[in-house]
Amino acid sequence: MDEKNWLAGEFEANRAHLGAVAYRMLGSRAEADDAVQEAWLRLGRSDADAIGNVGGWLTTVVARICLDMLRQRKTRREEPFDLPVHQRVADTSKLADPEREVAFADSVGMALLVILETLAPAERVAFVLHDMFDLPFDEIAPVLGRTPATTRQLASRARRRVQGAPRTPDPDLARRRRVVDAFLAASRGGRFEDLLAVLDPGIVVRPDAAAMRAGAPDEISGADAVARFFLGRASGARSALIDGAVGAVVAPQGRLFLALRFTIADGRITAIEAIADPERLRRLDLAVL
Repeated sequence: MDEKNWLAGEFEANRAHLGAVAYRMLGSRAEADDAVQEAWLRLGRSDADAIGNVGGWLTTVVARICLDMLRQRKTRREEPFDLPVHQRVADTSKLADPEREVAFADSVGMALLVILETLAPAERVAFVLHDMFDLPFDEIAPVLGRTPATTRQLASRARRRVQGAPRTPDPDLARRRRVVDAFLAASRGGRFEDLLAVLDPGIVVRPDAAAMRAGAPDEISGADAVARFFLGRASGARSALIDGAVGAVVAPQGRLFLALRFTIADGRITAIEAIADPERLRRLDLAVL
């Protein structure tokens, strides 16, 4: 077998692993595929004789590519708020393969992807490589350009954020989550009466300035109007802890676009705050339910 065929075989043997690493770092299947493809191109341009462990070399290369992509995101701060909020909540038509994206997101955990998106690029890479794929810190450190001790600290910071959920179930939290889950399920299913059942008659929905600039109305009042607005529009929303309270997030491909804070009293939702401002979203303390 010639060198080119041998490298192709080694790459194919590692492709699934590389895709998993890239997806957990980037939260987007399309971007993960791009990162893996770029690693293949770099492998083709490299001296095979100088590569001892092809799988390890490819993992390191994918990690560096993902780190660069994450840093570019932070630098550009590209937030696609050109669609109205309700369209961002429900529209998955722009994904290359929506069912595939959902399957990958479910395999990782949507709430975890959302939390990973709030981490700094170096924290995310350190956490994913060490905690999810068991790479030692002395191998991760060169990827980040840090010392092993600093890399350990980055992973530790990320771990504390990921593990920020309460260890002991809070009965009140559980009740509030049931209300939010019922709201989201009724919205996804287009069940108007079920939506009304979880909304207080005097409910008010207040979007922030960024959500209004994206096309959301400045305020919606009354259970009937709120139910009609959200009917069929929460297919992309998932419940999550937001600053310690049950809320919902919209994060296509793991990127946080919208957060919904709920005020709940006597088993009904009395107010919803829609947050779309990128800076406010970054400051939210998110945790896995």
